[in-house]
Amino acid sequence: MYRRNIKLEYWQNVAILIIIWDFITLHLSYFLALWLRFDAAYSHIPENYLHSYLHFITLYSVGAIIIFACLRMYIFDWSDVSFRELIRTTTGSLIASVLHSILIVMFFMRMPLSYYIFGAFLQLVFVIIPRFFYRFILFILELVKRTIVPVGRVMIIGDDQTTNIILADLWETHNNEEKVVCIIDENPNKWGRFIDGIPVVGGIEDVMLNVKKFHVQKIYLAIPDISDEDKTSILDVCEKTGCKCKQIPDKDLNSAEHGIIRYFKDFTLKDLIGHIPIQTVTNEVSDFFHGKRVLVTGGGGSVGSELCRQIAANNPEQLLIFEVCESSAYSIQSELREKYPEINLVTIIGSVRDSRRIYDVFKTFCPHIVFHAALHKHVPLIESNPCEAIKNNAIGTYNTAYAAMVNGCESFVLISSDKAVSPTNIMGASLNLCEKIIQSFETKIKDHEAEKLPSYFPAINMMPTEESDEAFRNARTMFMAVRFGNLLGTNNSVMRVFQKQIEEGKPVTVTHRDMIRYFMTVTEAVTLILQASTYAKGGEIFVLDMGTPVKIIDLARNLIRLNGYIPDEDIEIVITGLRPGEKLYEEMLMAYDNLTKTENDRIFLSKTLPFNADEFCPVMNNLMEISKNNCEGQMREAITSVISTYNPKN
Repeated sequence: MYRRNIKLEYWQNVAILIIIWDFITLHLSYFLALWLRFDAAYSHIPENYLHSYLHFITLYSVGAIIIFACLRMYIFDWSDVSFRELIRTTTGSLIASVLHSILIVMFFMRMPLSYYIFGAFLQLVFVIIPRFFYRFILFILELVKRTIVPVGRVMIIGDDQTTNIILADLWETHNNEEKVVCIIDENPNKWGRFIDGIPVVGGIEDVMLNVKKFHVQKIYLAIPDISDEDKTSILDVCEKTGCKCKQIPDKDLNSAEHGIIRYFKDFTLKDLIGHIPIQTVTNEVSDFFHGKRVLVTGGGGSVGSELCRQIAANNPEQLLIFEVCESSAYSIQSELREKYPEINLVTIIGSVRDSRRIYDVFKTFCPHIVFHAALHKHVPLIESNPCEAIKNNAIGTYNTAYAAMVNGCESFVLISSDKAVSPTNIMGASLNLCEKIIQSFETKIKDHEAEKLPSYFPAINMMPTEESDEAFRNARTMFMAVRFGNLLGTNNSVMRVFQKQIEEGKPVTVTHRDMIRYFMTVTEAVTLILQASTYAKGGEIFVLDMGTPVKIIDLARNLIRLNGYIPDEDIEIVITGLRPGEKLYEEMLMAYDNLTKTENDRIFLSKTLPFNADEFCPVMNNLMEISKNNCEGQMREAITSVISTYNPKN
C-alpha cells in the first residue's frame, strides 16, 4: 500500500502559524492586563487572581480560536485584506472577550475591571497584527515608492463619489505611475478641504492656476452624465494647460472592477466640437420602418453599416444588405445577427455597377425603402480615377434608381455630401450628378413620363411591352437626397489619422492653414438621415445642420494638447498643401436663402433649383459611353461641360 504524502497549501501553512500566534498572544494579552493592573510587578499580583488566570486561560484560548475559525478568520487572502476583514476580526475578538468576562466570573472569581478592559484591548491588537501585517508592509512600500519613484501628477475634475472611487482604485491596484495631487470640484463647500489627504483647490476657473502650482501632468475629467456643452467648455480650459487629458469611461464606476483608471479614454474630436443634442421623433421613425423591407446599398461601409444598425433596431420586416466587399458584408451581418437574432436579414454580394444584379435583387425581394450609400467618397483617390467615379457613383445610382422605380419601391434615399455643392473635384461632381439623376426620376414620374428615362437594363428591354408599360404607369417611387459634411469615426476620418500620427510621434499633417470643415459623428448623421426619410414627399434635398465649421489646424493643435504634448514643440504640424480636388471650405447649400425648416431643428430642406430632365438624360448617355472606354481626359472635359464649377486645371 502506498502512503500518500500530504502537502499543505501555502495559505494553510500561514493559517497554522497564525493559530499558534493567536494561542500564545491570547495567553499573553490577559497576563499583561493583570501585570499592568498591579504596577507591572509580578510579585504584587495576588495569588487568587493568578490562580484563576492560570486555570482558565488555556481553555479560553482554545475556545477563542474555535470562535475565530467559525468566523473564517483563518481562510481569507492575507495579501488583500480589506475593511470587511477588519470588521470580522474585531467582531470575533469582541465576542471572545465578552465570553471571557462571563465565564471567568461564573467558574472562578471576579477579576479587576481593568483586567477585562486591558485584556480585551491587547487581545484585539495582537489578533489584528498578523492579519494586517502584510498589507501594512505593502502600504509602507507604496508610500516609499510614491516618494522616491517619479510619477505622473494627476488633477481630478469630479464630484465626491467619482473622486473617492478613483482614489481608492489607485491605492488598491498599487498604481505607482500616477499620483493625484489636487482635486477640482464645482461645489464651493468643498474648497479648502481635503479628500483622502488631497486638497480640493477650487472650481473650473482655477484649473490653470493649480496646474502650474502642483506641476500637474495629467487631468482626469470624472463627472458622470456631463452634457456635451459643459464637457466642451471644460475641455477648452484643459487643452490650454498642455496636460494629457482623459475622461470617465462609459460604465458604472460603482460596479466596475479594480483598475478603472486603465479604462479612462482619450478625448476625441467630437468632444472638442461639442455638438448640440439631436432631436429625434422616435415613434415616427419606428412606425416608418416597422413591417417594411429595407435595402441598404454599400451596407458594409461606415455610413451603410450604421444605417443597418439603426434600421435593425426599428423592427423592419426584412433588412437587405447589398455590398461589394464580402469582408465588410460579413462583419455587419455577424454583428446584427448576434444583436438581433430574430431579424430577417439577407446579405447580398454585388455591385451597383452591375445593372442585371441590382435589377434581380429588386425583382426578387421587392424592397419598400432603399438607402443608397454605395458611393465612392475619397476625394484624392477619386480625382485620379474619374471614370471609376462615374461608373460607381453616377451609373451605379442610375442603375439602383431605375431598378427601384420599375419594381414599385416606395422610397429612395440618396446619401449625398456637402461636396456636391458647387463641386470643384470629381467626387463632388459625381455626387452632383447623382442628385440630378434622382431629380430626373422624380420629375419624370410626376409628369407620368417614366418610360422616357433611358433604360440600360437588359432585363427591362426583354420584358413584354405590356409588363413594362404597366411598370412605368404604376411608378410611384419618391426620390430624395440627404447632404452632410465630414464624419468622425469613419475608417479614414481626420481624427484617426491625426491620432495615429501623434501616437507614433510623427508630425501631424494638415493640407492648408485655412482649411475649414463641418463635422458630425456617423451615429448623429444616420439618426438624422432616418428622420429626414420620414419627411419625404418626393424630390427633396435635405441638408443636415453640421454645427459650426471648424478649422482643421485648430483641431490638430487641440488633439496634440489633449495627448499631453505641445504643438510645434513636441509634435510638429506640417502643412502639406491641398491635395488634388480639395477645397478650403465646403458649402452646405448652393443658395442659403433656399433653406426651409423642418420639424427637426437639425434638418433643413433645400428648395431645388430649376432642372431640365430632358436635357440631362443625353448627358448621362455620353458619360456612360466615355466611362466604358476609360477615357479619363475626355471624362474630365465632359464633366466640365456639365458642372460649371469643376475645372480640372485647378
